[in-house]
Amino acid sequence: MDRERLGRRIKAFRKLKGYTQVGLAKQLDIPIINLGDVERGERQATTELLDQIAGQLEISRQELTDDDQGEKKEE
Repeated sequence: MDRERLGRRIKAFRKLKGYTQVGLAKQLDIPIINLGDVERGERQATTELLDQIAGQLEISRQELTDDDQGEKKEE
């Protein structure tokens, strides 16, 4: 999955779970700029960070990274 698509998915799940960027970054104990960069696809999230994000959002890492989860493929 490319960084931009992953970032959009993280942002969508974050909003779905009621978090602001500031709130989620505080919970993850990371700078907000790092989370913003990941959501915009400007920074590659590490496996560890993906695990932390998924854990905080109470979803599986696969839900964040799986292209088939909740998105229709364009034909």
